[in-house]
Amino acid sequence: MAIRVGVQADSREECAEGLAQLVDAGYVPVMLPALVTGNRWIARAVPPKTTKAPVGEDRGPSV
Repeated sequence: MAIRVGVQADSREECAEGLAQLVDAGYVPVMLPALVTGNRWIARAVPPKTTKAPVGEDRGPSV
């Protein structure tokens, strides 16, 4: 399941500010403010990746 958080605003400045607040909260921007139909602005962010791939003797690059 993909988790995304969106910002919708009336102006580019408001949208950018909302996205900046998400980034301050630790989210990663995946879509910068864009104008869509109806003169609305949207942006998207996702939670940071917190899990790492397991590393063991049989994983990772060969030396």
